[in-house]
Amino acid sequence: MENVYDILEERGFIEQVTDDNKVRNLLEKPTTCYIGFDPTARSLHLGSLVPIMSLAHMQRAGHRPIAVVGGGTTLVGDPSGKTEMRRIMTREEIEENAQGIKKQLSRFLDFERGKALMVNNADWLTKLNYIDFLRDIGRHFSVNRMLAAESYRLRLKTGLSFIEFNYMLLQAYDFWYLFRHYECRLQMGGNDQWGNILAGVDLTRRLEGEEIHGITFPLITTSAGVKMGKTHEGAVWLDPELTSPYEYYQYWINQDDRDVERFLRLFTFVPIDEIKRLTAKGGEELRRAKEVLAYEATVLCHGREEADRARAAARKLFGGEDSGTSDSIPSCTIPTDELERGIPAYILFERVGICKSRGEARRLISQGGGYINHKRVGSFDQVVGSGDLVNDSILLRGGKKRYLKVTVSQ
Repeated sequence: MENVYDILEERGFIEQVTDDNKVRNLLEKPTTCYIGFDPTARSLHLGSLVPIMSLAHMQRAGHRPIAVVGGGTTLVGDPSGKTEMRRIMTREEIEENAQGIKKQLSRFLDFERGKALMVNNADWLTKLNYIDFLRDIGRHFSVNRMLAAESYRLRLKTGLSFIEFNYMLLQAYDFWYLFRHYECRLQMGGNDQWGNILAGVDLTRRLEGEEIHGITFPLITTSAGVKMGKTHEGAVWLDPELTSPYEYYQYWINQDDRDVERFLRLFTFVPIDEIKRLTAKGGEELRRAKEVLAYEATVLCHGREEADRARAAARKLFGGEDSGTSDSIPSCTIPTDELERGIPAYILFERVGICKSRGEARRLISQGGGYINHKRVGSFDQVVGSGDLVNDSILLRGGKKRYLKVTVSQ
């Protein structure tokens, strides 16, 4: 079987590694690895998808992933990649968020019969005695070395709280704890976690005399320079209540042509040879590749049934066959009497979220990018009323592929 390290490398997952040859040799036999997910929100978003997919690749190659829900570390707050201190959350908030994350991870990993594990670091971190922790763990850390870590060095300019300064010690303790109790020898994470991972490697060497390793992933941005998972409407979430399967599908199918091959490698399990074939040419072939990307990514996150519905709805809309009746299309409701009075198109587009502001809506419509029931809006102040209802709804479109169905309420 092909070494999973080579698979991850070929697909573009690896940014830094403690030792290429030693990690590759480690992964020649079944290995336990882990990634931490701090439950700072009720859902993970696309920024977590590279780590999640890496764990899925590990499992498919016969290794055992551990997903660590950071119920303990979230009480402190990770300063990595942040310009200011995170909001201190209650334990009740953290636990509620953790339950949602567990459900989402189960879409990508098989937790049956111990094939993957899910643990919460609150189970061991919240039981630590502070004085004992300082004497047994803290004495192994150099403040000078900690301050040299990028995550701390950047924050020194804006202010680093003492509670955040402890985060590296806690994450290092996690790695040692998982090695000690689960024989975990590999931690993976975003490249902003490199300093924290090395701290865990060093701590375990000092406490156990054992060698463990780390891999980090690159920060994924689009060809336009936008951070992965960000849109004009905000983050793309893995929770279907926050980002519907249809919207999720649309996010992927709307990717820039330049990103399609790279995203197929990272966010699907489509074989590399097939990816190369799909993206070798432009035109219709590349449109087909985008559909494969959108469909396969949606299957992984939301299941095949929802992916089939999202694809069918998209095909109808883009073919002009659907008047907005599909249940997969995002929708909102406005009062009947308001629609009967009439609403200028640019106000409606802003109100329902097609555009962020009325100024943006005016520009969109004036440039020919606003549509109502597949017909281009003639002017930004064109009045939309009850006469525009088709099957009790109005289908709005902003740009090429941003659709929203408006229904009425009494």
